[in-house]
Amino acid sequence: VIVSSVQRQAKHSFFWQFVFHTYTAAFSLINGNRTPKAEQYSLHQKQLFLGLGATLYSACVGALPLAFVNRYALKSSLMQLIVRKLLPAPLLGLTSAFTVAMVRSPEFDNGIEVMDRNGKVIGVSKKAGEKAVMETALSRAVLFGTTFFLPEVLMYFVQRTRFVKNHRVLGPVRMFIVMSVLAGMLPVSFSMFSQCGEIKRADLEPEILSSTEETEFFYNRGI
Repeated sequence: VIVSSVQRQAKHSFFWQFVFHTYTAAFSLINGNRTPKAEQYSLHQKQLFLGLGATLYSACVGALPLAFVNRYALKSSLMQLIVRKLLPAPLLGLTSAFTVAMVRSPEFDNGIEVMDRNGKVIGVSKKAGEKAVMETALSRAVLFGTTFFLPEVLMYFVQRTRFVKNHRVLGPVRMFIVMSVLAGMLPVSFSMFSQCGEIKRADLEPEILSSTEETEFFYNRGI
């Protein structure tokens, strides 16, 4: 995250964002829902292909603004502000969510287990799988989007108030701020949605509801 946030060349930005999204893709794959019925898909060729494609796509999208600016030599202060300060945060948030959705796509393609309040498995639901993946993708977008955006705001005030007068110190200060924001956002992101997700009876498939009278169901969201 820190290295990706300080790149100024498109090639370097692509490489480091590729490394970053590869890590997050692997993390999402390992920490997804482990429904036994879907285990055969956990290392399926299609899932690995989608993960690699999502990683390459996300790295390209992240590096595209820098490539555009460098290619056409757009050096105006407004363009530099947009490309280097405003765009990285929403782009990283969106691409992080996209990577999660692609890597864990078998969960909403094949479904995940849903349980009653006693822990008894009622069935395998695609709607629960979709809800679990979307919640995780949203939490990942908030985590990395905020981690890129908030340090830029804080650094703006640090420079404007001249709190740090030595320009050589700005680099370490920036790294410290990014690390602090990331450390603070990790528990926030993981606690946005409960690890044991809940889904209402009306949101489940009819074939699952026919075997029980329960009104509330639960599933493992993953992280």
